[in-house]
Amino acid sequence: MIADKFDVFLFDLDGVIYIEGSPLPGAVESLKILREMGKTIRFLTNNPCTTQKKMVERLKKIGIEAHIEEIITAGQVTAQYLERENIKTAFILGDENLKWECKQAGIEIDSIINAEAVVVGWDDSLCFGDIKKAVQLIDNGAKFIGTNIDRNFPGKKGLLPAAGAIVKAVWTASEKKPIIIGKPYPYMFRKALEDLKASSKTIMIGDNYFSDILGAHQTGISAVLISEGKANKFPSARDFRNPDAAIPNLKGLFDDDVTVRKWILPHFPWPNDGVKAGVAGVIFDKSRKVLLMRRVDNGLWGIPSGHVEPGETVEEAIVREIREETGLKVKINRLIGIYSDPISQVFSYPDGKIDHFITTCFECETVGGKLIKRGEETLDVNYFDLSHLPKNLLPMHPTWLRDAIHKEKGSYVR
Repeated sequence: MIADKFDVFLFDLDGVIYIEGSPLPGAVESLKILREMGKTIRFLTNNPCTTQKKMVERLKKIGIEAHIEEIITAGQVTAQYLERENIKTAFILGDENLKWECKQAGIEIDSIINAEAVVVGWDDSLCFGDIKKAVQLIDNGAKFIGTNIDRNFPGKKGLLPAAGAIVKAVWTASEKKPIIIGKPYPYMFRKALEDLKASSKTIMIGDNYFSDILGAHQTGISAVLISEGKANKFPSARDFRNPDAAIPNLKGLFDDDVTVRKWILPHFPWPNDGVKAGVAGVIFDKSRKVLLMRRVDNGLWGIPSGHVEPGETVEEAIVREIREETGLKVKINRLIGIYSDPISQVFSYPDGKIDHFITTCFECETVGGKLIKRGEETLDVNYFDLSHLPKNLLPMHPTWLRDAIHKEKGSYVR
């Protein structure tokens, strides 16, 4: 049974322990048994409208033992993040609990004219003027921080909007991506585990694929889904959102018939911005040297590549990308391959964005233009002998080049 296999149990609250203050079936007795077994317990909540002390009182009110050090809230860790980043002033879109947490961390929240950060949580009394002020501050250089991006949470009468609804409004208007503190991002999980032995076997119990399961897996720990019905199954076995087991309630932790898949962290980061269409172009000169460019964003060399814009064909996209990046006008000679392998096709950007590209790779021939040695996106552009390629090549590009050399006849799809 699951209870025997792990030392540390991380629990989400809403939808796992209770719904709107009422304990869920098996919650009270299951947590009591885990404590009797000597298990370590932590409660992780993305709710920014509470404090550790209030959560302890709330849990005790429904018969569940809890201690201050076992509670990790989105508001608490957000305030700790501000303190760690040496932020002194912040404009808070949140209720009195989030503001209290920030004040405890020494953050000035009353003077907002030149606030260093905008922190977005949840408050029923928020108005459009608050969002307008937040957007203006971010546009003027304030850091944009969200307690979490949960879109909703379960209520007795159905789904209720959560903090992510406010975060998304500010995100859309400011066109700036926020730093997110709560699940599924790693900061909250690290705070939950920082005082525990590294050898401890840890598992997350949650009801949300996109915060609890994904967040646990990104941190490298196993995850169990609480689901009364049949759990969803995402198509790929490598999908971080697939739980390692599913149980109807916490009593399932003691069911001998429930097995837990061992979570092995794949060798690629989770593509939080989805799957996108990419293009690449292999260009040889007359002496069979290959054209490579060194990118501004990471300093690595690679074959000219980019993404497909709305309304473009992949052929139009690679011709445009090569012209923009190198100054050369090209024509397409043949298709080399179509690539979607997540290990080589997941690309991380300096701002934290992660994309998984399905890339259509062509062999192209120069028909005009003038080679630009340096541009907005390139530090250098040059031709290289195939036996003396740069060592710091982008990870997916050697495969494209290899296939261009060895698959001279016909198309190759992988």
